[in-house]
Amino acid sequence: MTDWTQRSPIEILDAMRDGELPPWPQDELIGLSVGAAKPGVVELRWDPTPEACNPAGAAHGGYIAMALDNAVCMAAATLGDTFVPQLTMSLNIDYLRAVLPGTAYTVRAEVVHPGKSRSVVNGQITDPTGKVAAQAHASVTPNRAFLPA
Repeated sequence: MTDWTQRSPIEILDAMRDGELPPWPQDELIGLSVGAAKPGVVELRWDPTPEACNPAGAAHGGYIAMALDNAVCMAAATLGDTFVPQLTMSLNIDYLRAVLPGTAYTVRAEVVHPGKSRSVVNGQITDPTGKVAAQAHASVTPNRAFLPA
């Protein structure tokens, strides 16, 4: 088990990207992984697995929402001194085109309004050509159970 208070949020996400820390189980299930992180911005890589797909062969909308939710929460978490998981207050998604297995997508989220009790974050899923497959607008708040004492 990692002591999340011993590393900055960027260090934790970099360690996940580099395989030093394991991915979260739900991310591994659907093919989502950390790409890059800097304060207020996170990029994830997503190659949807068959487990993330509906019978029609496209990623299920719930998994698209999960990928965007993870990205917006991680982006907000990068702004703290320690990694504090975020709770989603609202998540509004526009589904624009199919997300298909066998394609490497980028899930990017950026904080547009940082706050101590509420941050506003925008996210997008783009295909390799830069076309937006889905976008999100979210409000998140730090999970107080993880705040340093």
